[in-house]
Amino acid sequence: MKTPTLSGRDYLAALCVVLIWGTNFVAMKFALRQLTPFQLGVGRYLFAVLPLVLFVRPPKLPWRWVVLYGLFQGIGQFGLLFLSLRVGMSAALASVILQTQVFFTAFFGVVLLGEHVGRALQIGLFLAALGLGCFGLAYLGPGGAAGGTTLAGFALCLGGAAMWAASNIVVRRAQQSTPNFQVVPFMVWSSLVPVIPFVLLSLAFDPPASHTPWHGATLRTIASLAYLGWCATIGAYAMWTGLLKRHPVNRVAPFSLGVPLVGISAGMLILGDVISAWQWAGIALIVLSLGAVIVGPRYLRTR
Repeated sequence: MKTPTLSGRDYLAALCVVLIWGTNFVAMKFALRQLTPFQLGVGRYLFAVLPLVLFVRPPKLPWRWVVLYGLFQGIGQFGLLFLSLRVGMSAALASVILQTQVFFTAFFGVVLLGEHVGRALQIGLFLAALGLGCFGLAYLGPGGAAGGTTLAGFALCLGGAAMWAASNIVVRRAQQSTPNFQVVPFMVWSSLVPVIPFVLLSLAFDPPASHTPWHGATLRTIASLAYLGWCATIGAYAMWTGLLKRHPVNRVAPFSLGVPLVGISAGMLILGDVISAWQWAGIALIVLSLGAVIVGPRYLRTR
């Protein structure tokens, strides 16, 4: 059977996804100038579910998968990411470090699902480990900071990548248990899950003076929340899923390599992010590792 070629519409959708996911880190930084990380979590997911939850029917699958995904992806991935951006992580580097979820997903897949580690993945894991080592060396200087970031921000961002990987495992298990798995209802209703935990975390840990931020919310803050909720969470994910439904994974996945490149460019041009020499080395190795995992299997099969 002949593999369908990507149309101009498909290329446009892939470009939109890369641009949205690459620049959504800048929107997070803008929102965090007025909101705390937990308040940003509340706002992101309220925009993600409203008004879609009023029109999209609940997914037809066990609710434990919806709850687990909402907790891992919402509180875990984005909760830790927002904290890292607040305590010392640049938008440019966050777009790269978060992509290590590919390797955390592979590790969890081996441990929890008994999946096989291929040659390309082994090479990718080795390169990723070297890349993370370069990031770590950047914090050995005076003060433990590099390029406007801190070791705490780096560790939290890496933890967010691990939580993203855990949510990927939940999606795989949900798909295995549900023959007619529907992505949009699953995404919309799982986005309801983190809202109340984020509210409780904000009430418990945020300063009392910041508990009513919405009265003075600027237009830029509201626009950032809408961008994160409607565009990055629902819109981009729906376009990406549509591409995966129409084309093989190995035709679509290479586009994801553009996300850290857009993220780095946006962080440096819009926010003035600075990247140290060690961090540039780490970025190069992480991008190479992603390339090995995404393109490597096809190359090895050809040989």
